[in-house]
Amino acid sequence: MEPMNDSILVFKFGGASVKSAEAINNVIDILKLYANRKIVVVVSAMGKTTNQLESLFDAALNQEKDLFISRKETLYQFHLEIINALFSDDAHESIKKEIDLVFDGIMDFYHKKSDKSQSQRYDAFISFGEHLSSKILQFKIRKELNESVWSDARKLIKTDDHFQRANVDWPKSIALIKHHSRQELDSNRIIVTQGFISSSDSGETTTLGREGSDYSAGIFAHALDAESVTIWKDVPGMLNADPKFFEDTQKLDRISFREAIELSYYGASVIHPKTLKPLQNKQIPLYVKSFMNPTDDGTTIDVDTSNDHMIPSFIFKKNQVLFSITPKDFSFLIEANLSDIFLKLSMAKAEINIMQNSALSFSFLVDHDPNKIKSIIEQLSPSYEVKYNTDLELVTVRHYDQKTNDFVCKGKKILLQQRTRRTARFVLGS
Repeated sequence: MEPMNDSILVFKFGGASVKSAEAINNVIDILKLYANRKIVVVVSAMGKTTNQLESLFDAALNQEKDLFISRKETLYQFHLEIINALFSDDAHESIKKEIDLVFDGIMDFYHKKSDKSQSQRYDAFISFGEHLSSKILQFKIRKELNESVWSDARKLIKTDDHFQRANVDWPKSIALIKHHSRQELDSNRIIVTQGFISSSDSGETTTLGREGSDYSAGIFAHALDAESVTIWKDVPGMLNADPKFFEDTQKLDRISFREAIELSYYGASVIHPKTLKPLQNKQIPLYVKSFMNPTDDGTTIDVDTSNDHMIPSFIFKKNQVLFSITPKDFSFLIEANLSDIFLKLSMAKAEINIMQNSALSFSFLVDHDPNKIKSIIEQLSPSYEVKYNTDLELVTVRHYDQKTNDFVCKGKKILLQQRTRRTARFVLGS
C-alpha cells in the first residue's frame, strides 16, 4: 500500500455531477482515481433541487398547501429513486431514515409560524438541498471506500447576517475549518460537506449567493492551505465562449488568476467570481475538469500569465435593458449629479453591467427584472427624464481584434460600445 499523501485536495461537485444514481457512481469512480489522498468534497444540491425548493418556498409563503405537498412529494420521490438505485438492505433503510428526517423538516417549515424575515427563512429552507445531497453522497462513499465523514458546513463557515448573500468572517472560518477538518482527515481521509451554505454567529443558516458552492470550495482550500481545487463540470474545461451562443468554442488550457477574475467580472459563468481571490492570495491552483472524462487535462488557473492572450474569449449576456437618463433641469452631469444617480440606483438595488456618461446624459445597462426596472424608474423619474430599451444583449470580447468585433456585431445595431486595450464591450439590438 502506498503511503498517505498529507497534502489536501478540494473537489467541488455541482448539481449536474450528482443528479442521478449513475452520476453519483461516477463520482465514486473519480474518487477511486485519488487513492491515498486526503480530499474535502464540497457538493451542491442534486440536479435542479434548488430551483424546486424555491418553488416550494413560494408555495409555502402563499399558503398553497396542496401545491406545496405536491411539489414536496415530487422532490421526495426524486431523491428516493436515487437512494433506491444506490443502496439495498440495511444501508438503504439507514439512509432513507436520514432523508425522511430532512423531508419532515421541509414539511414542518410549512406548518410552523415564524417572525423571521423572508430572506432569513429562505436561507434556512434552501439549505435542505445541500443537506440531502451531501448525506446521500457521503453514505455512498463510506459504503464503497470505507473512509469518509459528513461535516456540516454551517458549523465551519461563519458569516454576518446578510441573508442570501452573506459575507464570510474569515478569521473565525479559517480557525474552525483548520481545527475540525485536519482532525477528521487524519482518521477518515475524505470529508463530505456542503457548498453554498454557512451560518451567522447566532447560528442562523445563511447562504453565499447563487452558485456559491464554488466559493465554498475556495474557502476550504484557503483555510487548509490545500494543494489544489478541482471543480468538476459537464464541460471539458473553461471555454472561450458559452456553447449555447457560440458554435466554435475553444478550451482554455491555462489562464492566470487575473484573467479568470476578469472573465468572471464580465459574466463568464464557469467560475464563481468570489472563488478565485482566496486561491490567488495563496497561489492555490484551480482546475476545471470534466466529470465525464476525469483523466483529461481540463483547464488550469494559476499564477502563470503567459497564455492569457492566446485565444479571444466571448461573454454573452441576453435579456438586457439599457437606460438613458437626462437631468430635467438641463444641468450638466457633474460629480454631484453622478453621486445622486448612484445613490438612487443603490436604493433601487440595481446591479449595473455597463455604464457611460456624456455632458448631458448617463446610460447604464441592467439585467431584465420587472420589479427592479419599476424601482429604478420610481427612483430616477422625479429628477431625470428616463428612457430605456429592452431585449438587448451585452457582448464582451477579451483580447479582441477587428475580425472578432465584426463577427459579434454582424447584423446587429450597436447602441453603446466601450473599448480598452484588452476588452471590447458592445450593447446590441436587433
